[in-house]
Amino acid sequence: MLWETVKLALRSVRRNALRSFLTLLGIVIGVAAVIAMITIGSGTTEKVKQDITKLGSNLLTVQALRPMRGGDTNFTPRPLSDEDLRGLVDGLQNVDAVSAAAQRTVRIVYGADNLSAQVTGTDNDFFIARNWEIVSGREFTESELRGGANVCIIGQTIRSQFFGEGDPAEDSIRVGRLSCRVIGVLESKGTSGFGQDQDAVLMMPLTTFQRRIAGNRNISQIYIAVKDGISTSETVANVKDILRDTRRLSPDQEDNFDVRDMTQIADAMTSTTQVMTGMLGALAGVSLLVGGIGIMNIMLVSVTERTREIGIRLAIGAHERHILVQFLVEATVLSLLGGLIGIVIGLGLAAAASMSLSIPFVPSMTVIAIAVGFSALIGMVFGFFPALRGARLDPIDALRHE
Repeated sequence: MLWETVKLALRSVRRNALRSFLTLLGIVIGVAAVIAMITIGSGTTEKVKQDITKLGSNLLTVQALRPMRGGDTNFTPRPLSDEDLRGLVDGLQNVDAVSAAAQRTVRIVYGADNLSAQVTGTDNDFFIARNWEIVSGREFTESELRGGANVCIIGQTIRSQFFGEGDPAEDSIRVGRLSCRVIGVLESKGTSGFGQDQDAVLMMPLTTFQRRIAGNRNISQIYIAVKDGISTSETVANVKDILRDTRRLSPDQEDNFDVRDMTQIADAMTSTTQVMTGMLGALAGVSLLVGGIGIMNIMLVSVTERTREIGIRLAIGAHERHILVQFLVEATVLSLLGGLIGIVIGLGLAAAASMSLSIPFVPSMTVIAIAVGFSALIGMVFGFFPALRGARLDPIDALRHE
C-alpha cells in the first residue's frame, strides 16, 4: 500500500516537473546552506585546533608582564632571567621540557639574496616544547649551547629561498652581522591562522643570541611542555608560585609576569568557532521554514486542482486516511528529494570553500542525517494541512468540481 502511494507521489512529481522543481528549490537552498555553513564552520574549528597543536602540546608560555599604558602599577616589570629559568627547571614536576627563548626579527643574508626572519635563541628543549622536529641535520650539542657557537637551524622558508631543494648542512649564512653555520633544517609548519609564515625562522643557541644579536642576557619567553594526563591548571599555579619566589614578590605585590595556558586558549577559540557555526547553521535553517511554506502552498494548489480525482477515489471506496496518506507522502517525497539535492550542493560548496580558504573539509554524517530527517519532517508538517483538507472533501461536491 505504502509503496503504491510513493509511486503515485513520484508520478505526480514527474507530471508537474517545473512546479515540483520550484517547490523543491526552497528546501534545496535551505539544506545546502545549512550543510555548507556547518561543514565550513567545522573545518574552521579543526583548523584552529591544528594551529594551536602546532605551537605545542599542553604548552605553557611565560612572559614578563608589561606595564599598563597610561595606568598606575605598583610593581616594576623586569625581563625574565636565568634565575627564573633555573627555578622552573628545578621546581617543576611532571613536565617534558622547560625551555628559555629570546627572539628578534633580523635580516638574513646568503650571497646576493636576503630576507627578514624571526631569529630565536634557545636550546634543544625548545623543539620538544613546541612540538617541532628537525627533518635534516642535527640538534645543538652541549658544547655549542654552553660556548655560544655560531651555529643555526633554519626553517623551510629560508631553506627554499637560499638553497632550493639542496642540502644546506655546513653551509654558512649571515644573520645580521654574524656568520652562522647551518647544522639542520626544521619541519614545515606552514602559515598560521593569523597569516604568519611559521617557517621563516632561524634557531641558534641562546648564549649566542644574547651575546651576538641581542647584546643582553634577557629572556623573552619560557616554554613549558606539561606531560600528557597532567592538569595544566595545576602546573600554572606551580609556575606562579616558583616565579613569585625567584622574582622576590611580596604577598601584596601583583605578578610581574604572565603565564598563558595554550590548552585553555585552544578550548576558548574552539568554543567560539563552534558557537558561530551553530548561529550560522540556525540562520541558514530559516530558509528551510520558507521552503516548507512553499511546499504547503503548492500542495494546497495541488489539492484544488485534483478535487475531482479525490471525489472519484472517495466515491469508489477510498477512505479519508488513504487520501490523507497520499498527499502526506507526496509532500514528504518532494521535501526529501529537495533535501538530498541540497546535501549534494551543500557538500560541494563546502569542499570548494575548504580548498579556497585552506581549511580542512570535515563533513559530518550526523548533520547530513539530521538534514535528511528534517527535510522529511518539514514535508510531513507542512503537507499535513493540505492533505487533511483534501481528505475531508465531500465526495459529491468533489465530483461536481470543474
